[in-house]
Amino acid sequence: MAQKFDSIIFDMDGTLWDAVDSYCKIWDKTFNQMNIDAPITRRDELLKCMGLPIDEIFNRIVKVEVDKEEYLRLLDINEKEMMPLLGGTLYQGVKEGIPQLAKHYRLFMVSNCGALGLKNFTKFTQLEPYIEDTLTFGETLLNKAQNISLLIERNNLSAPIYMGDTQGDSNSAHAAGIPMIFAEYGFGECSDAEYSVESFTQFVDLFTQF
Repeated sequence: MAQKFDSIIFDMDGTLWDAVDSYCKIWDKTFNQMNIDAPITRRDELLKCMGLPIDEIFNRIVKVEVDKEEYLRLLDINEKEMMPLLGGTLYQGVKEGIPQLAKHYRLFMVSNCGALGLKNFTKFTQLEPYIEDTLTFGETLLNKAQNISLLIERNNLSAPIYMGDTQGDSNSAHAAGIPMIFAEYGFGECSDAEYSVESFTQFVDLFTQF
């Protein structure tokens, strides 16, 4: 099965790591800077929004009167300062698995995070040498399907597959014309992925045993 593909494009949150607790700290600091008492909770709010563009996350979870433009400006500043230090927790098997996969495939990332989100990820996790190219919503203001298509085009990929953890990821992959592998261990659900795995370790085993 794995021999059909020449490249793998990864989502970040819920697929390679869990950084929700760090995001909560960044959002809470931003509220505090604006003198607003509206703490973000992991399970009830931010976790449910993982994978969405920042504007949509804001619209879903901010229930108080706040200057959206100013909040997002401060949030961007805080994320740039805090995420390189806070980072997230890689899922089991990712640290060892990415180098193994890189022996067989070209590896890429596309996410709906901010402009520096994927660069922070690769630097914090020391996986920079294995990820050839990345694209984010924050860089292009394009939706995930468009960014997947753009990354495929600019890297001349002929048989890529996308790995993500939500139905939105699957919808985006299919809209870009490529198959999807669903990370069941992540944050969301998915009903129409071509493949699914219970762990990243299982994914690596499946895609390197040939």
